[in-house]
Amino acid sequence: MRAMYYEAFEATPEIRTLPDPTPTPGGVVIQVEATGLCRSDWHGWMGHDPDIRLPHVPGHELAGRVVAKGSAVSRFRAGERVTVPFVSGCGHCGECRSGNQQICEEQFQPGFTHWGSFAEYVAIDYADHNLVHLPETIDYATAASLGCRFATSFRAIVDQARVTGGEWVAVHGCGGVGLSAIMIAAALGANPIAIDISDEKLAFARQMGAVATVNARDVADVAEAVREITGGGAHASVDALGSPVTCFNSIKNLRRRGRHVQVGLMLADHATPQIPMAQVIGHELEIYGSHGMQAWRYDAMLAMIAGGKLAPQKLIGRHINLDEAVPALMAMDKATDLGISVITRF
Repeated sequence: MRAMYYEAFEATPEIRTLPDPTPTPGGVVIQVEATGLCRSDWHGWMGHDPDIRLPHVPGHELAGRVVAKGSAVSRFRAGERVTVPFVSGCGHCGECRSGNQQICEEQFQPGFTHWGSFAEYVAIDYADHNLVHLPETIDYATAASLGCRFATSFRAIVDQARVTGGEWVAVHGCGGVGLSAIMIAAALGANPIAIDISDEKLAFARQMGAVATVNARDVADVAEAVREITGGGAHASVDALGSPVTCFNSIKNLRRRGRHVQVGLMLADHATPQIPMAQVIGHELEIYGSHGMQAWRYDAMLAMIAGGKLAPQKLIGRHINLDEAVPALMAMDKATDLGISVITRF
């Protein structure tokens, strides 16, 4: 198979021909039809993720067809269209038994704990617990875009932040995660506010449902700007980027008893951000993490897509090939593209 491959962190990845994978007894092999390019892949390539063992094939947002399955797989067969959460559960640990596969103690993560989907084929373990059947109405590129950013945002907004109609929701960062969060919050009847440093991204955020925008470069105090727009602060706020500044602002801009959800990764030098703890205590704020979404929760998200309430395909910016993905991956920390880039040609 053709695959993106690197033997050292921060070294330019190569496109190589590698052996095709084979399924474990409980796993499948998927022919990858589309796979999203995500900032998490950049973090992995930089060496920020301790789960990665070199050499490595990245990629974790994927959709495709099952082409082989292990002897213990009973729910899926060759030829079926599938996707998979980027965090897959083992199915037998305490967290999995409680329905929280997204924080499985022995989690399987394509592109991190195992070789990923920047390849013609990818092996996925624990298939019966984690694969999601794809409706024929959802194309592969759209399905691939769900696997990390959109599904993570869905859980962050719906399950963690518990957003309801009429609430103010501040979203810090208008990349794929942030734009997804804005679209989902708007679909729930909330009032999303987009915060970014790019006027172009903020304009796109309005198209996705933001009712107000804040350019962080144009205001002296982002949190104060949000409080002014909302008449006292956001009910819920999401750091969709992952930086000490956006994390701090997301907490600071909350009204009393507000909810902050951290979605953007805080790794390396950003792992211990400053938190306005006096406000957290005095205003009884809630702080949550959000790490992927369980396969069993996809039904709710797919139903909203089928019903026209969510349109994740609008977030796709570019269709690229595997060779083009190499420079795109290396430049992700400086990317200015609108929307999500998806690899659809291998």
